[in-house]
Amino acid sequence: MKNVKAIDWNNAWKNARTQRTTPVHGPAFWNKRARIFAENSQKTGYAEAFLKIVNPGKRWDVLDMACGAGTLAVPLARHVRSVTAVDFSDTMLERLQERCRQAGISNIRTIKASWEDNWSRAGIGLHDVAIASRSLVVDDLRYAIAKLNSIARKRVYISTIVGDGPYDRRIYNAVGRRLDAGPDYIYNYNLLHQMGIYANVAFITEDNRKIYGSRAEALDSSRWMVGDMTPDEEKRYEGHFDKHLVCDAGRCMLDYHRIVRWAVIWWDKETNTKYL
Repeated sequence: MKNVKAIDWNNAWKNARTQRTTPVHGPAFWNKRARIFAENSQKTGYAEAFLKIVNPGKRWDVLDMACGAGTLAVPLARHVRSVTAVDFSDTMLERLQERCRQAGISNIRTIKASWEDNWSRAGIGLHDVAIASRSLVVDDLRYAIAKLNSIARKRVYISTIVGDGPYDRRIYNAVGRRLDAGPDYIYNYNLLHQMGIYANVAFITEDNRKIYGSRAEALDSSRWMVGDMTPDEEKRYEGHFDKHLVCDAGRCMLDYHRIVRWAVIWWDKETNTKYL
């Protein structure tokens, strides 16, 4: 058995990412999915569970890296002094700004930037707390963690998938594909330990049973996890929903439900001095 201390967890992360069979989505995809993504994210209970773990301080200045449409930034802004919300999708940031206007929130600043950009030039600056929620889909995990850690004065929070995460293995099986969602939280945790960061971990559990207004809505809701399909795969995909979708009085649900788990990992800067 290989000594776990001898494993280069950043290389292990990179190798595991090459094995993933789930699609990689760029800004164009997220621009298109911004509205529906924002609506769905507000229904899962994830944000409430995350904030319960964080227990935000009223005087905190918080960075929400890869913030999306504000799943965390909007509710977080009600509990802290300010939030800097950063994302590479114009449409996500526009949707976030729209939500702020609707809710009368004025303490969120938005910046368009990615993990790879120069954060200093982007004007991100130092913050009391840095958060990367479900957004560490990067090739170089060590670099991203070090970058996030460097701009936090007090604490860092990251969250990531456990096992299959939000991907539905039954859909992959029906389409005829192998599901490998890529490296999950244990890679993050082990890499942090290797970096001299002794982190805490907690888990958020979602009962991922969604209600759809129609068959078409149900079909559209899960295409993101599969990506482009051949005509045969599309036929199998629709067949899966025809077999498992139950509709009554304008409400449709799959006849099974999945438990989705997320790992929330965090550390305090003052108790972790051996970074990198």
